[in-house]
Amino acid sequence: MRDDKDSMNNNDSNDSRGGNFRDRRFGGGKRGPFKKKVCKFCTQNLVADYKNPDLLRRYVTERGKILPSRITGNCAKHQRALTTEIKRARVLAYLPFDRK
Repeated sequence: MRDDKDSMNNNDSNDSRGGNFRDRRFGGGKRGPFKKKVCKFCTQNLVADYKNPDLLRRYVTERGKILPSRITGNCAKHQRALTTEIKRARVLAYLPFDRK
């Protein structure tokens, strides 16, 4: 019975999948610390505009998909505005819907 109590108290440091759970959860571990991306629209006071296709192309893949904010680092407010402006630019033929 004593072994069961010791193993229950030891669950904080080791996960059932092996390794240290705390390191994976907080971004430490083997890959190094996670660096938070910053929103370029907030830091540089940029405004997403459908008439500026060069700026909008940076946020679209080769296939024409809009990149998510976890990849671009945009905040939620500017990601929504950027999505709207990309869709507007597509309708007005400033940007293609897809690239082949």
